Amino acid sequence: MNQLLRVLAAIVCLSNFTSAAEVFAELEPRAHSSDAVVNFSLIDYRGRHFELHRADAKVVVLFVGGNGCPIVRQSVAKTRSLRTKFADKGVVVWMLNANPQDDRESIAEEAQTYGFGSIPVLKDEHQMVARSLGVTRTAEVIAISTKDWKIVYRGAIDDQLTEGAKKPQPTQKYLETALTEFFADKPVTVAKTSVKGCLISFAKDVAGSKSEVSYVKDIAPLLQQKCVSCHSAGNIGPFAMSSHKKVKGWSEMIREVVLAQRMPPWHADPHFGKFSNDRSLTAGEMSKLFAWIDQGCPRGEGEDPLTAAAASAKPVLWDLGQPDLIVPLPKAQSIPATGVLQYRYVDSSFEMPHDGWLRASVVRPDNRKVVHHVIVRVKYPEGAKGRPEEEVFLTSWAPGNTSPECPPGTGKFLPKGARFNFELHYNTTGKPETDQSEMGLYLAKEAPKMVLETRTAENRDFSIPPGEADARTHALYSFKSDTLIYDLIPHMHLRGAWFKYEALYPNGKKETLLSVPNYDFNWQTEYRLAQPKRVPAGTWLLCTGGFDNSTRNPYNPDPTKRVKHGLQSFDEMFMGFMNVAEIPAASDASNKQASAGK
Repeated sequence: MNQLLRVLAAIVCLSNFTSAAEVFAELEPRAHSSDAVVNFSLIDYRGRHFELHRADAKVVVLFVGGNGCPIVRQSVAKTRSLRTKFADKGVVVWMLNANPQDDRESIAEEAQTYGFGSIPVLKDEHQMVARSLGVTRTAEVIAISTKDWKIVYRGAIDDQLTEGAKKPQPTQKYLETALTEFFADKPVTVAKTSVKGCLISFAKDVAGSKSEVSYVKDIAPLLQQKCVSCHSAGNIGPFAMSSHKKVKGWSEMIREVVLAQRMPPWHADPHFGKFSNDRSLTAGEMSKLFAWIDQGCPRGEGEDPLTAAAASAKPVLWDLGQPDLIVPLPKAQSIPATGVLQYRYVDSSFEMPHDGWLRASVVRPDNRKVVHHVIVRVKYPEGAKGRPEEEVFLTSWAPGNTSPECPPGTGKFLPKGARFNFELHYNTTGKPETDQSEMGLYLAKEAPKMVLETRTAENRDFSIPPGEADARTHALYSFKSDTLIYDLIPHMHLRGAWFKYEALYPNGKKETLLSVPNYDFNWQTEYRLAQPKRVPAGTWLLCTGGFDNSTRNPYNPDPTKRVKHGLQSFDEMFMGFMNVAEIPAASDASNKQASAGK
């Protein structure tokens, strides 16, 4: 939990705000004022994640690309040549595409046609990285030292190409000279030159507007809607958004965590699937927020909505309202000050008083400082019809897991006499703590049409070599009946790097349902599909993923260790959870429902 708190110390919760049809115009981006390049995180056209501060290099060269630009196309070969020449010095080249008209498919075609090879093309979907760097044209190169994140050189690669003209050979090799001087520990004699590439069209929004963004009308309502539930007294956010002064004090941190995509805590690749609980920011939302920060976070006129809300706020124990039944731990758990703690398995003394269908079951952690996760399983009473051999998963809590209600038309059944087992994983804080978490049960008014089940594609037979940056594994699950998939919940531990769900249909087609290019163990997100995915009997669900056991993984407990399956966070797991419901045939739907309720 200490590690999670360090992450959360850099977190601000932000999301949906404005959205209108985007009209593009040539606007001057606003470069960030810091001498150091602000960390950023982007996905390339192949769906791979790249983060500046995790680059395995001494210098990252950003080459600003764009489909159709003749200067970019004629510069690819020399860029690849320079990459090869300086590879042993620790230089990597990333291409940055901020053109709004270029999508992944067209970038892939451009890369194939003009020989980009293994150079990744990072898609700056919202143009925020380009704006932050002050980029206006394609064909610019920006060489960034990873020692201090400062720019070594920016400008043209050389002087060979310009608008409508081309020299037989360059007379000035600006980038090559700058890198040579840098690695020789000499001052870079020419650190900046003009760029002759194609102009980039930027979204016509508040980022290019001279008008002041309103804190009272725009920013405070956004924070209230998306952030205050966590960033308020007694909740998980490390500070309370209780006033303009507080938010202004954290404004540069807001910029940093949004550009690095640490916030909002949403890690799904937007190229695959739509999700009802999507917390990501749109271009308009980012633009308005960053414009307000660039303007100095003006307070403006009117009463501060955050101050007024904080003064009238009342603690909310249960997000879904008061439960029908509460299942507590039988007694408070004592957590020592230090040490690595084994999982605890505690039976509640609560017993289900009658048969009941659930519309929701929610765990409420009592002491969030120490609760790493809670899993609750059902223990069916002896003699119960259809009693399974093992305890049945019911619900769980972990950071990022919001325990949503059962989808419409579904529910979970609990027989009279059912009892509950709590799996508890605690972390230590440096002083003794206690916890008495509990679960709330919300009863449905009538039996649902389908039974919601949590199933898993799991692999325990893997071995991650020491230092391996992308150790891959997979797991398969077969659907025996026509089924609706509602939620996808990938689970790995601290070395988890990426995770993907793909449906392999009986007709031979394949579909990516969810891709998480930048898996983050600190947020166990439950991705709820905006529309449930119907898969026919005979469909296989393929889960693939990779572990980063290298030194560049900041969460890695020990990159020298070979890692296998295990329960503790410093071990690893590979589990593709999913919430599903089998679709009953019309003729026997009522029989299946009645059987489940007995």
